Amino acid sequence: MTAKADIPHHVPPTRRGAFAVFRFLAFLFLFALIACQSYPRFTVETLPHYESLFQRTSGWTGGDGAYSAALGNDRFLWLFGDSLIGEVKDGRHVHARLVSNSLAIQIGKDPETASLDFVYQIMVDGAPAAFVRPEDGLGWLWPCHGVRTAQGLYIFLLQVERTSGSDPFGFRPVSNWMGHVSNPEESPGRWVVSQHRIPWASEHRQFGLSVLTKGEHCYIYGITVDRVEEPAKKHMILARAPAASLDDFKTWRFFADGGWVADVDRAGRICENVASEFSVSYQRVLKRFVLVYTEDGLSANIVIRHSPTPHGPWSDPIRVYRCPEAQRDPRIFCYAAKGHPEIAPSPQELIITYVANSANFDLVRSDASLYRPRFLRIRFAGPDKN
Repeated sequence: MTAKADIPHHVPPTRRGAFAVFRFLAFLFLFALIACQSYPRFTVETLPHYESLFQRTSGWTGGDGAYSAALGNDRFLWLFGDSLIGEVKDGRHVHARLVSNSLAIQIGKDPETASLDFVYQIMVDGAPAAFVRPEDGLGWLWPCHGVRTAQGLYIFLLQVERTSGSDPFGFRPVSNWMGHVSNPEESPGRWVVSQHRIPWASEHRQFGLSVLTKGEHCYIYGITVDRVEEPAKKHMILARAPAASLDDFKTWRFFADGGWVADVDRAGRICENVASEFSVSYQRVLKRFVLVYTEDGLSANIVIRHSPTPHGPWSDPIRVYRCPEAQRDPRIFCYAAKGHPEIAPSPQELIITYVANSANFDLVRSDASLYRPRFLRIRFAGPDKN
């Protein structure tokens, strides 16, 4: 390109005017591009009242995952993966037993007045056990997202088996199930739960990491795992099904090449390099869909991406928070960041949780502030009016 200083002084006025217009339009384009990259505007703060609600000294004392779903009538479901059951004394876990999943029922949105009841099974000998176990008896189940429809409550479940007895990350997913609760209006101890295997799921493809209801459809987000690179990369894929027939897998369609197809193997990557846990929610004040996850799956950084549609295109990641726990001790890592729109008090806000953990179990046992949800509130500002 010719430098400005090299433009001949004898260029006709009309050409000089055209060049000025071109420079002005280029400036507007770059300004708009920068504005789009910096949008949305937001502030972030911690929520100590919510964290206090989950700070328990007996029974359930910790758990990760922390998915949530609205049950109706001001009731909210919390779903946890591996959970610690025992006691906390002087800030330490004592008599702790680990079960593969648990849940809690929250009544009320205000953490200062809400009640929270934790639920897991109790064996005949008094030992705690997972709330839900695989029907085929293999491995264990970690709950993912859940959604309430007119047909009941659906909970997506990841079936996992151990691959190594000593490695804290020595496990792998083997299947994906959908649990159906036909009577979610009752207490969990009375729930009637059935399990349906998702036919297309495998070690490298899972669904139900986030579920979004829009109109008459449920949008079911999943991942496909790319093992070509190490560590393996995870990419978002998307299915859609009528909310009235969510457990009829013949009605599922998959987003590919700008449309919806019946062949799951054609499902396209709608967002590259996400985590194995995330959330997608529609933020009304932004008029955009917002994706929340932990950068690289295990990181001190929580990021968001936004999109005008449920299937993209998604923006580049925007860092919204750096978890302080991972900075105070190199043995601590953070993960499982996700949003909880159903408990947000206003359309401008999104409640976010994450978990701080360690592969050193002695550290976790000695520090009861670890291995339970930490809460943030992100407050979005709408687009500028001018």
